[in-house]
Amino acid sequence: YVPGIENLPCELQRNFQLMRELDQRTEDKKAEIDGLAAEYIESVKNMLPEERVEHLKKIQSAYSKCKEYSDDKVQLAMQTYEMVDKHIRRLDADLARFEADLKDKLEGSDFENPGSRSLK
Repeated sequence: YVPGIENLPCELQRNFQLMRELDQRTEDKKAEIDGLAAEYIESVKNMLPEERVEHLKKIQSAYSKCKEYSDDKVQLAMQTYEMVDKHIRRLDADLARFEADLKDKLEGSDFENPGSRSLK
């Protein structure tokens, strides 16, 4: 079991680092959106209709990118959860098998040596 779980901390660290990077990109993009929105509000009265549309397209594009980063982060979080869950399920199965083997050995020793029951 140990060789299978050996790489888990490295994989978790890599995934959490990627999530942090995606989170930072999202925060940067949100700051950009705030700046674009403030700029739009300040100068909307003096803009031509084409300029308004262009500026709103920039804001919409930034929102789309922000959503993309967030979706990637959620996807990575789900993969990380599934990876850990897979290891937990395998550990649970191994533990149940170990307990069953131990129980079989203990019961087997009772049949071979009837006096050993009181020692248990």
